[in-house]
Amino acid sequence: MAHYGMLIDLNTCVGCAACAVACKIQNGTPAEMYWCKVIYDEEGTYPHAKKRVLPVSCQHCENAPCVRACPTGASHYDENRNVQIDYDRCIGCRNCMAACPYEARSCNWDDPATNTYFKGFEQTPFETAHASKHPRGVVEKCVLCRDRVSEGKRPACVQTCITESRYFGDLDDPDSTVSKKIRELGARPLLESYGTKPALYYAGLEE
Repeated sequence: MAHYGMLIDLNTCVGCAACAVACKIQNGTPAEMYWCKVIYDEEGTYPHAKKRVLPVSCQHCENAPCVRACPTGASHYDENRNVQIDYDRCIGCRNCMAACPYEARSCNWDDPATNTYFKGFEQTPFETAHASKHPRGVVEKCVLCRDRVSEGKRPACVQTCITESRYFGDLDDPDSTVSKKIRELGARPLLESYGTKPALYYAGLEE
């Protein structure tokens, strides 16, 4: 099987958040829940200030703290060594959320049948269509577009990136585009010293 992973080139990412929007549309996540987030920061002072952006989602770690912390086995590795969550086994204890150093997980507290993007309004058809996919009281996160990938497609965030700053593929294949780009750009994982061995790599990380 493949070991799917991703490279995000921060040198070309413009922080447009199209990835976050594409993820939300693809997965129909509840209001205020984002599996793909873009963190904005500013450094320096005028007139030399600049904005920094950091897209963050589940890192699909090979040595995942969330999997070790889960008491029921809900958090587990799939056949491609990516981290998934079995909603039927999740008891909402949030141990995995506490264990994740990337803050990539969210707990769905609301009833999906009544949760809306706009308070005081009825659910939109989009919300209604996706509500049953997000049961109340379970932890959720990026699934690396498992369904799309099984159909030979790229994850929605990769497909949508307007600057083509995201590369996706098999990390076990040294000749895959993502593996070649990781070597070419000297990309490395986020919080590498934690030893979680993420499947997401970043080019242009600040030291």
